[in-house]
Amino acid sequence: MSEDPAVAMSHICKRFGELQANDEVSLRVARGTVHGIVGENGAGKSTLMSILYGFYQADSGEIAIDGQPVRIRHSKDAIALGIGMVHQHFMLVETFTALDNVLLGAEPGWRLKPARDKVRGELQALMRETGLAVRLDSVVEELPVGERQRLEILKALYRGARILILDEPTAVLTPAETESLFATLAALRQRGTTLLLITHKLKEVAALCDRVTVMRGGRVVLDKAMAETSLDGLAEAMVGRRVQLGRGEGPSPVAPEEADAPLLAGRDLRCRDEHGTERLGGVSLVLRPGEIVGIAGVSGNGQSELLDVLAGLTTPVAGRLELGGQRFEPGRWLDPRRARWLGLAHVPEDRHRRGLVLGLPAWESAVLGYHRLARYARGGLLRRRRMRSDTERMMADYDVRPRAPDLKSAKFSGGNQQKLVLAREALHRPTVLLVGQPTRGVDIGAIEFIHGRLRAMRDAGGAVLIVSSELDEILALADRVIVMSGGRIAGELPIAACNEATLGRLMAGVRD
Repeated sequence: MSEDPAVAMSHICKRFGELQANDEVSLRVARGTVHGIVGENGAGKSTLMSILYGFYQADSGEIAIDGQPVRIRHSKDAIALGIGMVHQHFMLVETFTALDNVLLGAEPGWRLKPARDKVRGELQALMRETGLAVRLDSVVEELPVGERQRLEILKALYRGARILILDEPTAVLTPAETESLFATLAALRQRGTTLLLITHKLKEVAALCDRVTVMRGGRVVLDKAMAETSLDGLAEAMVGRRVQLGRGEGPSPVAPEEADAPLLAGRDLRCRDEHGTERLGGVSLVLRPGEIVGIAGVSGNGQSELLDVLAGLTTPVAGRLELGGQRFEPGRWLDPRRARWLGLAHVPEDRHRRGLVLGLPAWESAVLGYHRLARYARGGLLRRRRMRSDTERMMADYDVRPRAPDLKSAKFSGGNQQKLVLAREALHRPTVLLVGQPTRGVDIGAIEFIHGRLRAMRDAGGAVLIVSSELDEILALADRVIVMSGGRIAGELPIAACNEATLGRLMAGVRD
């Protein structure tokens, strides 16, 4: 077998205006290995992989595939060379079936039925070989996220990918889906596929990768075999300083007294979806001053519905809510505007659909929901100068990069979008903060920053409720953990009694 690497990128440079995204980047990826590409948002890793896949062309530098110099002018060239890419935001037509998504753009003939039959047979053989199970006749919008990702991988393999780039592959997966993906990637490596993994999650690097390249500021700052480095070393290389995740070494917060009046109390909350299926089955909880309460559970077990009910976005069929000295019942439920007046703020799970308007400039996204305050409106007219000045202050306080209030919200990285939403909700000093997936798709430096801000809100006497699919995040932040399973509370524990095994059993509905 040739010793030539599957991928060799040499002295790659790429500039966007004044931004030097890649600066003399060199990368070698051995065949049949999993190679991690890690770094903070804006480090240049996605730009580098986009050059390899033909989305961008380098300003200078060389690329070789299997030892042969190549020129990749667009994605068709990459596909012809056996390179595939699975994007963080899936590139699927949601109203098409899974089969037709694979067929689209790769039709083996002009007659549709014979083409479908041929592709179906080839896909079924490929699924048997790889273990990638996908319901080919299902419409994509009806498939769960994990199956959509398997479809993306299957689509790339069908087009002949021997080199597969995965961009943040677990950003939207449940723990069970992540475990299934890891098994799939191990099987692909076993059959000789070369995998390039772009991720923020260092545990995934340790679990999957043979070698890792760390980028910072558009340059490679570390390139080592995984066995020769550590998670702490990778984190320090990514950020340029020592990073403290976990619970830290500072003093533990004083536990709230049972006698403290709750800032929020939900009693026997019950909720059904549009099909009449029960999503919350009698959930009760209280939030007291000076605590972070974590909601753990496999995605889809009622956590999202609980957040929506508490934030006033959904009216339950039964139960009551007490907030700010007022009581709400289904016939007269809380609405988001009143929630803000009563000191409750909400950072939604999906920042793109619910937290921002991506087409608006950052200064407009930074006042959404608060634009009717007297601070921002007078006589029916918006006080735009004040909105911009507040946005500049938020960006400075929360280290949002770039500090450009007029830049469209869509142009910021995921971590900076998340910091902007959190800054908006924290600016008006809420007493209760609800946060869904605080650091989904966020780099390690931003994770440390966001965790610090949530702890600061708690230490100032507020109550913070977080829903996270990351058990590490729950264990790092929470003072008390509520585990949900099947729309009900499976258990409630002080943090001192929590570990991954205990929480995992409760998440699976197993009580000790």
